[in-house]
Amino acid sequence: MNVGERHYRTIWLSDDKRSVEIIDQRWLPHEFRVETIGTVAGVATAIRDMWVRGAPLIGVTAAYGVAIQMKDDPSDEALDAVWETLNRTRPTAINLRWALDEMRRFLKPLAPEERAEAAYRRAAEIADEDVGLNRAIGENGLAIIKEIAARKQQGESVNILTHCNAGWLATVDYGTATAPIYLATEAGIPVHVYVDETRPRNQGAQLTAWEMAGHGVPHTLIVDNAGGHLMQHGDIDMVIVGTDRTTANGDVCNKIGTYLKALAAADNDVPFYVALPSPTIDWTVTDGLAEIPIEERSGDEVSLVWGKTADGKIAQVRVSPDATPAANPAFDVTPARLVTGLITERGVAKASREGLKAMFPERG
Repeated sequence: MNVGERHYRTIWLSDDKRSVEIIDQRWLPHEFRVETIGTVAGVATAIRDMWVRGAPLIGVTAAYGVAIQMKDDPSDEALDAVWETLNRTRPTAINLRWALDEMRRFLKPLAPEERAEAAYRRAAEIADEDVGLNRAIGENGLAIIKEIAARKQQGESVNILTHCNAGWLATVDYGTATAPIYLATEAGIPVHVYVDETRPRNQGAQLTAWEMAGHGVPHTLIVDNAGGHLMQHGDIDMVIVGTDRTTANGDVCNKIGTYLKALAAADNDVPFYVALPSPTIDWTVTDGLAEIPIEERSGDEVSLVWGKTADGKIAQVRVSPDATPAANPAFDVTPARLVTGLITERGVAKASREGLKAMFPERG
């Protein structure tokens, strides 16, 4: 996507052909910063501390982390060690493990002296594949938006609610949940996006809203608890969210608060869609509530918030008493029964084992 007059991906190879450049998302929307990362430790920090975030982007970043390690030490021991180091950074997003498994599977049969060049090539392929997957998700989701638009009055907007940031900042480009929105806008279909703020890290308020503004998509920021109210009053035509891990049965693990949106949507007959590339499906898990590890992040993310002060400085402030502890589960699980459909690169699948097997028969 474009930032100003320049097209950016969220991650790309540096001119030195060793390091990677990333958009440091901690500073958005107030500052646009690009950071250079040239060590495995730096990659681990960037993933763990959310310089980069979003399941697909985490996976691509990890793939480049493996390549950086192979440049330094292409041995089997180093390959296994970098897998372990990066796999520990974020436990919930399955794309991380998928990318690490793919890199190790690809590199293990190669001679050590061949691994560095091959690793950078495969990491770049994974990045390009992500862009292609997201574009296809956009096309399949666009068909749904077109169907809704056809039932509305001429010129009336399709009102879409989204939660967290499943935009191009969460992927390499296009995004998952936002890809249909961007393609609809480019096709001249009027859409309006209600953006959940997504406490505690405010990825909706800070990232999705920044994306919408940059792409010229009409949007309105709302507090997390306003979604149900809007649905009750007929102001939402559909919900589209992303996912960090989807089970083989269609359960969806996404940013905390997604489950509540799904409940409200079900109660108000609002279609609830989840957009995801196939690497986000964990075919080894069938019960999301019982089997998906939920990342528990620092309570400081709840008690402290970042923002821009009146004099233009970016500052952190405390919003709760010093003595009050805070719990911070980062994700929740939405059962498949609450999901209208899974928008994948191959089409829209029913959120069930049968639906996913039909869409991806090679995994059956």
